[in-house]
Amino acid sequence: MTGVLFYLGANPVSWLLQKQRVVVLSPCEVEFIAGASAACQATWLRHLVEDVTGMTMTPPWLKMDNMATIALSKNLVLHDRSKHIDTKFHFIRECVDRGDISVEFVGTKKQLVDILTKPLGKTMFQELRERIGATKFN
Repeated sequence: MTGVLFYLGANPVSWLLQKQRVVVLSPCEVEFIAGASAACQATWLRHLVEDVTGMTMTPPWLKMDNMATIALSKNLVLHDRSKHIDTKFHFIRECVDRGDISVEFVGTKKQLVDILTKPLGKTMFQELRERIGATKFN
C-alpha cells in the first residue's frame, strides 16, 4: 500500500492511499515506489499553490522511514538493488537531483501516514489521528 499525507503549514490538505500495482522484491523497493508517487503529487500540489498564490514555494519535504530508500533517491548511481525497478519510479531521484523535492528520515514511530497504511491498535490510532489534526465526530 502507498500512503501519502501532505501538509500546507500545519494543516493536512491532501492524502492518498492506494494499492501498489507492481510486484516488489524488497521493503526498499516498496518505499521507493511510494516515494515516486509522493513526488508526483508533491510536484503537482506545489505548482497548484504557486499558481493560485503567485508565490514561489520552497521544495516540499518527503518524510520517509526507510534509510535505504532515502540513499537510493539521493544517489545517481544505479545500484544492483534498483536496476530492475521500472524507470518511471526513478522520478523521485530526478526530483531530488533537481532540488524540487527534499527527502528526510523520520522514525517509524513518528511516521504519520501509518494511520492510512497499517493496522494499528486503538491507542496508536487515536494518537496519530490527533497528531494529523483529524477531528473525531460522534
